[in-house]
Amino acid sequence: MSDDQPVRLYCFAHSAEGVSVFDDWAARVGAGVEPVPVPLPGSAQRLAEPRVSTREALLADVLPLFAEPHPGPYVLYGHGLGAMVALTVARALHEAALPGPALLAVGAWLAPHLPAGLADPRGATDAELLHVLSGKGAVPAGSDEGIWLRSMLPVLRADLELAQDLHAAAARPSPAGLLTTPVLVVDSQANRLAPGSTVAGWDRWTAGPVRSRTVPGRHFFVRGGRELPRLLGRACRVARRIAAEPAPVG
Repeated sequence: MSDDQPVRLYCFAHSAEGVSVFDDWAARVGAGVEPVPVPLPGSAQRLAEPRVSTREALLADVLPLFAEPHPGPYVLYGHGLGAMVALTVARALHEAALPGPALLAVGAWLAPHLPAGLADPRGATDAELLHVLSGKGAVPAGSDEGIWLRSMLPVLRADLELAQDLHAAAARPSPAGLLTTPVLVVDSQANRLAPGSTVAGWDRWTAGPVRSRTVPGRHFFVRGGRELPRLLGRACRVARRIAAEPAPVG
């Protein structure tokens, strides 16, 4: 593959409303990488469409992006709930025998077999949802993040419903077996929503190599920092280099 062909970095946000966190990544990931934020139905870009809250609805919307052959390797990155979205997409491509990502990168989310400890959106009040998240450090008192999240409670409920369905679906064995995709797990030292001790659990979800990296920040370290896009840009260039290597003979 020509070095002029950029690696596409498909980005899934922590919330249907959060895709704007990737707006400035094109200038931060470095040469040879094209960030492709993926807005879900109900986001600001697709406000008139109903939000997705099930695996089936998610895949019906997202999989067409990958139906056509890509000119080169691509990478998936999901942050928070987006990590489960990225994993779900990678597994669906694997099950459909379609070309999958050269790398699956996940940030700030527990491995799916571990209890996420999130509130049940079906019966919880607004106060209960915020209490659970605040207790895990996701809503610091008086912070911009807290104000933003309180204004986004309807979206939060839909996101939690989707998270529950994706976790339930992931618990069912895949007919195609384990992924073989390399996985990069990114976390932050101050992220109490998905503590660093859970990073190793992701090796249950692929037969490929699993690597971990730590960046500054709390759970929303995807917002505004330079370290994460630079890290993923380097990872994309490594994925391109490995994809260009001749296949072993015999």
